[in-house]
Amino acid sequence: MAQTNKGSSTSSVSSKKPRSQGLFSSLLCCLCKDPPQPLPVNNNAPLLVEENGPKVQVKPLLPSIKSKDSGKICVVLDLDETLVHSSFKPVNNADFIIPVEIDGTVHQVYVLKRPHVDEFLKRMGELFECVLFTASLAKYADPVSDLLDKWGAFRSRLFRESCVFHRGNYVKDLSRLGRDLDKVIIVDNSPASYVFHPDNAVPVASWFEDMSDTELLDLIPFFERLSKVDNVYTFLKQHGADS
Repeated sequence: MAQTNKGSSTSSVSSKKPRSQGLFSSLLCCLCKDPPQPLPVNNNAPLLVEENGPKVQVKPLLPSIKSKDSGKICVVLDLDETLVHSSFKPVNNADFIIPVEIDGTVHQVYVLKRPHVDEFLKRMGELFECVLFTASLAKYADPVSDLLDKWGAFRSRLFRESCVFHRGNYVKDLSRLGRDLDKVIIVDNSPASYVFHPDNAVPVASWFEDMSDTELLDLIPFFERLSKVDNVYTFLKQHGADS
């Protein structure tokens, strides 16, 4: 996963990749191209598609908001290189080992949790309507989420089929969630994932195996302040994730 474009500074990857790397790239959210050129920022209008001529509104990706989350900001959390790092290569200190079937063969995926992800997820679930949104396949990401989210922080889970494939990248179109964009935040290590809505993003550094990393822990006070605001755009312009 570290060898593909998500969180990588490598400008290109050989087309003659090892079979295991190709399988892993097809399973997880990693791709082999750099982020696309900037796109026009989508507005608050729902995504429209053409069907037999007239435009029709696409069904929102999320269900109606639950009463306990009414008025809360929706925080969209990425999975790979944001909350965990996964690999086909055996890891002695893996937190989870997930068996995943690919092309008729079961492969073991070794998953490391980012330091302080437990404290982070628990607090996010208390403060926000949390949604997992990953470009990985559900057959990998769903069991990882089952083991990772011990508090039920994720109100909903969205996988690759909910992304928009655009210019070689899986883009998470926040306008399709069914939430007001001024109350939506995305936390992701890949700018390509939120290229439609950069003003809604709280970027995080890509994480692979540095067990001294404290980024998630350091973000908790920021999100505690953010949970009290009415408009995420105003707050992010004034404060940003570094304050």
